[in-house]
Amino acid sequence: MKLFDFSQKINYKNEILAGLTVAMTMIPESLSFAILAGFPPLVGLYAAFIMGLVTAVLGGRPGLVSGGAGATVITLIALMKSHGLEYIFAAVALAGLIQILVGVFKLGKFIRLVPQPVMYGFVNGLAVVIFMSQLEQFKTVVNGHTEWLSGTPLYIMLGLVALTIGIVVGFPKITKAVPASLVAIIVVFAVVLGFGIETKTVQDIASVQGGFPPFHIPQIPFTFETLALIFPYSLIMASVGLTEGLLTLNLVDEITGTKGNSNRESIAQGTANIANGFFYGMGGCPMIAQTLVNLNAGARARLAGIVAALTILIIILFGAPVIGRLPMAALTGVMMMVAIGTFEWASFRIITKMPKSDIFTGILVAIITIVLHNLALAVLIGIIISALVFAWESAKRIRARKYVDDAGVKHYEIYGPLFFGSVSTFNEKFDITTDPQQVVIDFKDSRVADMSAIEALNVLTRKYREAGKTLTLKHLSEDSRRLLYNAEGVIEVNVSEDPVYSVATNKT
Repeated sequence: MKLFDFSQKINYKNEILAGLTVAMTMIPESLSFAILAGFPPLVGLYAAFIMGLVTAVLGGRPGLVSGGAGATVITLIALMKSHGLEYIFAAVALAGLIQILVGVFKLGKFIRLVPQPVMYGFVNGLAVVIFMSQLEQFKTVVNGHTEWLSGTPLYIMLGLVALTIGIVVGFPKITKAVPASLVAIIVVFAVVLGFGIETKTVQDIASVQGGFPPFHIPQIPFTFETLALIFPYSLIMASVGLTEGLLTLNLVDEITGTKGNSNRESIAQGTANIANGFFYGMGGCPMIAQTLVNLNAGARARLAGIVAALTILIIILFGAPVIGRLPMAALTGVMMMVAIGTFEWASFRIITKMPKSDIFTGILVAIITIVLHNLALAVLIGIIISALVFAWESAKRIRARKYVDDAGVKHYEIYGPLFFGSVSTFNEKFDITTDPQQVVIDFKDSRVADMSAIEALNVLTRKYREAGKTLTLKHLSEDSRRLLYNAEGVIEVNVSEDPVYSVATNKT
């Protein structure tokens, strides 16, 4: 597979500037997630570097940015509290292996089944989460207690955030040659340094000084008991990472009008997480906020992601004293604008035209995302609800046209899919006791979709046989004919007309 598409024209200026902007926004976020989970701060920065570099080079979606994401870190907090950091590294590596297997067996394509209302709810909920998370920067720790800023510190923070937002909004009207987010960060940084303004900085979160990620084999017992302990955490982390990652890939596809490779992205994620497990990183997945920063800055190739990752490494090695003085207000303003840009405002315009079930699904997914911060669970629930609604609506489409021909034979012409949801309605169409001696059921305009439908036909043929009546089934697929064990001698084979689709079977 190609690592780079050299036929693609790359705007090197946009890519480099976008990479620098992404790095500036990723550093405080990765530090915050690491501290939240109880990890050493550098573990978060190492994850940002490793995830960013590996997925930028190997991933299935140019423009997508990965790092030490909160969605995956949250799944490991309980393991950290109970068994410590070494088990975290092992769980991250195992999660990476699971993700690689998903990609190898080409299971990543199933993310394409996520319905649009679920995507709306997911994106809108995520936008609210990104925005609300920035409000944490308006708090401070006093005597061990977290309190909201007040007085002069609050006014300074609000003023600097407003200045940042103003530059992000207004600078593109002057020129789009330089990413507005990067300009805003530089200008606010210069204002704070030039006027000696005291405000919250990156170094107030944690130190970003360190060395190159060291190779490290997790110091854990290599036993079945250890595997049984970490496997559930690894499975959840892998699932959350893939869900968020592949949804991000879909989002980038929509924005850029191109198509990424979900299976290749799964393998890249897995490779990056295995590297995290052996190089002191907390693991991660694609980060939607940073990806949107990247795209808004004009990046469309892999170079921006590589630049962002290498920038983070250089900062760890050499640039900590400078980056540590970066005002959090500038980063907060940038991320707030990302949240506003992420929100699908178009969903408000079309909400009156959407089915009520889709409206309910989208709102529920958004609420779960906001309240639980669990993107994978929100999407999973949304998919289940959408599937149930689809099954219910499809079940109502089953109908039968009935008539008796000149020979006294009663015909049932079935329309609509026959599956588990429509079996009950299908059975109500027949009156075995009053039907004539000869009955024909025609499936030319129907489809036998699953084993529930097959079993319903088995029961129906048995009942007609017990009533001493002749039943003929027409236009059944070959799979259906083979599975109808009660229908010997009653199926009319129409070689030129019978459908050739397959039904779901329990083959062993």
